[in-house]
Amino acid sequence: MTAQKRDMPRDKPLGDRPPRDRPWLIRTYSGHSTAEKSNELYRTNLARGQTGLSVAFDLPTQTGYDSDHVLAKGEVGKVGVPIGHLGDMRTLFDGIPLDRMNTSMTINAPAAWLLSLYIAAAEAQGVERAKLQGTTQNDIIKEYLSRGTYIFPPEPSLRLTADTIGFTYREVPKWNPMNVCSYHLQEAGATAVQELAFSLANAVAVLDAVRARGQVPEADFPQVVGRISFFVNAGIRFVTEMCKMRAFAELWDDITRTRYGVADAKQRLFRYGVQVNSLGLTEQQPENNVYRILLEMLAVVMSKNARARSVQLPAWNEALGLPRPWDQQWSLRLQQIVAFETDLLEYGDIFDGSTEIARKVEELKAEATAEMARIADMGGAVAAIEAAYMKQRLVESNLKRLSAIEAGEQTVIGVNAYTEAEPSPLSTGEGAILTVDASVERDQIERLKAWRAGRDGAAVEKALAELASAAKDDRNIMPASIVCARSGVTTGEWTDALRAVFGEYRAPTGVARAAGVSDGRLDAARRDVETVSRRLGRRIKILVGKPGLDGHSNGAEQIAVRARDCGMEVVYEGIRLTPERIVNAALEESVHVVGLSILSGGHVSLVAEVLAGLRQAGIGDVPVVVGGIIPPADAEALIKTGVARVYTPKDFDLTQIMRDIVAVVDRAWQEAA
Repeated sequence: MTAQKRDMPRDKPLGDRPPRDRPWLIRTYSGHSTAEKSNELYRTNLARGQTGLSVAFDLPTQTGYDSDHVLAKGEVGKVGVPIGHLGDMRTLFDGIPLDRMNTSMTINAPAAWLLSLYIAAAEAQGVERAKLQGTTQNDIIKEYLSRGTYIFPPEPSLRLTADTIGFTYREVPKWNPMNVCSYHLQEAGATAVQELAFSLANAVAVLDAVRARGQVPEADFPQVVGRISFFVNAGIRFVTEMCKMRAFAELWDDITRTRYGVADAKQRLFRYGVQVNSLGLTEQQPENNVYRILLEMLAVVMSKNARARSVQLPAWNEALGLPRPWDQQWSLRLQQIVAFETDLLEYGDIFDGSTEIARKVEELKAEATAEMARIADMGGAVAAIEAAYMKQRLVESNLKRLSAIEAGEQTVIGVNAYTEAEPSPLSTGEGAILTVDASVERDQIERLKAWRAGRDGAAVEKALAELASAAKDDRNIMPASIVCARSGVTTGEWTDALRAVFGEYRAPTGVARAAGVSDGRLDAARRDVETVSRRLGRRIKILVGKPGLDGHSNGAEQIAVRARDCGMEVVYEGIRLTPERIVNAALEESVHVVGLSILSGGHVSLVAEVLAGLRQAGIGDVPVVVGGIIPPADAEALIKTGVARVYTPKDFDLTQIMRDIVAVVDRAWQEAA
């Protein structure tokens, strides 16, 4: 921390140069393996000039499971840090003074719980909660549309979000209790207009829920509005993206003024952080991703009137696997060069007065306003989710994007154009990406067991009973959650107590009614399906399954829709399936092929469980294909265990994948005949 402050470049004028604006908060989104290893990474990044923290939690934590839950198998510490209790949270921030840190936490369904742990960890440091600064993402609505880390049905989930907001505005006034997140909407296929409309509709739904809860006096409501922040995405079309940000600012100013009567212009500001687009990062020629990341960053820092408050950049090799500390450092240095070496922060808004920019901003605003009106006519964002409207639109938009890349109508360098290239020396060799050893999960489970054994069981039971009572009595959930944190309650126990009251939920997939694409190449794939189906005596049936806790369903949805459009029967039940459930579905549905989609890094153990289950069920001859972010060594290992095909982000041609899968089915039938 001291080194970071000493090395921070000055923002005072030097010589004839004008005074500079202060730069945005500089972050990297990070966390992996264990709280101890993540703490080491955070302290290293802070010493290298990072000015805020952005915590990545593992999938069990994000979905409210303890590390020893059956669904957590293979997922512990893979895409983030496991936080099972107060001990983990204290370790995560050991030696990092929380009264001087701005911490962003990408957490949604259990946001109230992780914030409670953070408050309790701060108390252990002697830090008053009123001094804490940071953000909980806490945008549950977009989880039903994109990342899939929801737990409870929409209404009680909105209540938890509203409770967090109602509590923090009084008790933790410097905290941003909700980060309306359009980032993952773009990752799920949203156009600029959809990103604007859907996220603003989400924000309206949340603020309306806060007002309906009655925990905030009407006179204080502008304070609540003023603490709402946003987390957005910026893609490669950086002029459009910059215009989108200006449109966001103008639309939010209008909504907060007209709908909520906020008079203070500062409380109407569109305050946002950004991570630039990971969706467009390519496995092919991955070094090109550095240029993409820089261009995407410019979209959110060049326009002063719509400049991000914080920026975190992905690493160049995220399409290959987990980035190493050096890869994160490279992204950190990119931010620092733009902030401290260029003259960007010495000028006002360089786009004011541009007729071209103004025209595009007005166009985006008009289309987004019309889309928001359609959602309002349906009854708002929650109703649009339950009717599968927004999800269906995202699936269709993503389908159009992928089809344009397949057809060459949208150029992606190294993917469908200029594909001949020298192999990258940066992405080859041992240690080219970070891997999480299987021992991490075992050790984390042992620490969890030791934590449970060493706590006061009576205090835990009492705290959980009070939590359940608060949920049943419609009281604010935060005070009881903080008591649970102090008492040693685990993440899974907190969630189970609320599951018993609120129930669980499975969101619509949007696949069934999504409109397909018109592609002449589909005709050949359909002929293949018809030919092999006649040989089989019935239509080819594929099961598309997502084992484990990976909620990024975009790829699985696109495979399901394309298989349907090619004439196959499709079984797709959505996310968060146990290997046992996938095997049972394969048996009951008599499928010809099982397709597994896993992007969380848990592919080795999860695929092994599915293969073993198929053999045990007597259907081991059903071929299995796997897709995801899978390193070459792992792909080779999966093939050796019996997987028929492995597809990674470089395999972008979905129609060709369909023809390949038909050939796999045909070969399996011939071998069995």
